[in-house]
Amino acid sequence: MISDIISKAEKGYTIGSKEIYELMSITDKDQLEELYAAARRVRNRNFGKKIYTYGFVYFSTHCKNNCTFCYYRRSNTGIDRYRKSVDEIVELSGNLLDAGINLSDLTMGEDPMMYADDYKLLLKTIESVHDDVGISIMASPGALPERMFAPVREAGADWYACYQETYNRPLFEKLRLEQSFDDRRNQKIWAKKAGLLTEDGMMIGLGESVKDRANTILTMSQLGCDQVRAMTFVPQVGTPMQDFTPYDSTEELKAIAVMRLINQDKLIPCSLDVEGIAGLRTRINAGANVVTSIVPPSQNLAGVAQHELDIENGNRSVEHVFEMLEEMGHRHATSNEYKSFLAKHRSGKVSI
Repeated sequence: MISDIISKAEKGYTIGSKEIYELMSITDKDQLEELYAAARRVRNRNFGKKIYTYGFVYFSTHCKNNCTFCYYRRSNTGIDRYRKSVDEIVELSGNLLDAGINLSDLTMGEDPMMYADDYKLLLKTIESVHDDVGISIMASPGALPERMFAPVREAGADWYACYQETYNRPLFEKLRLEQSFDDRRNQKIWAKKAGLLTEDGMMIGLGESVKDRANTILTMSQLGCDQVRAMTFVPQVGTPMQDFTPYDSTEELKAIAVMRLINQDKLIPCSLDVEGIAGLRTRINAGANVVTSIVPPSQNLAGVAQHELDIENGNRSVEHVFEMLEEMGHRHATSNEYKSFLAKHRSGKVSI
């Protein structure tokens, strides 16, 4: 049964929620390896040995929201926060480009200062990186009103990322307090209409069921997002969920593999923000084709899931990531190869 589902999906046939649930329920080690091997074959068939790379520029850790899982939630007082200047963000992004990184992921909390004056500083930041650096840009600024997506695209962003975390509505409401499930879901739709490529993501270990995970994978795929991801929840000190028992990476690896089988020509990240460099190999071997959250040391930048993990020791540096990819028989994609991918996938988007 499991082998039949894997074979069907690998050949590009549509699988439904029940079949996704069956794959996400696998516990047998041989069946897991069968799943991962199929995901690798699909990835290699579509992308060869190329792995794309994203630098992570978390430029403001100020946030008006009070998400129960997030270290930088509004109510977590007494922690260190920062806000980078536009010049600092431009310099950081330029360093990423010079190092061979394909994209600068401009990430922030929902910072009232960046939102003020009709999002003036946010748009200036994106425009400055676009004009002064020329690197591909992912904007990850939180939930925006529909009217702002065209200006974000015009400022120079290629991508818009907004993670739903879960498509279980009651669970979402417990996680993202005082936020709209429908509004956050619509972010991806509005971004696509404005000509942006879109990313959605799920978090594993927040109290969801296997059925919830399967439904979230299916929904993200049906939304037509160009990049989909899964990340394991890491309990954060100072939050209502700090005492949750963390999962190991198995459920995340299954999700990566299943997403690869049903999103064969799309991007699926391996994030260094959960297990650091130690988790790179297993996630690539599960079908991922993007390394995200590359953070250079000594720049006073934080991660999200684990805000300090492997940053200052240099293990999340460009050089270390590239070395590991080569050891695994892969190579980092060139800037031109990445831009070719963007052009191909943007061709079906609504242009401004």
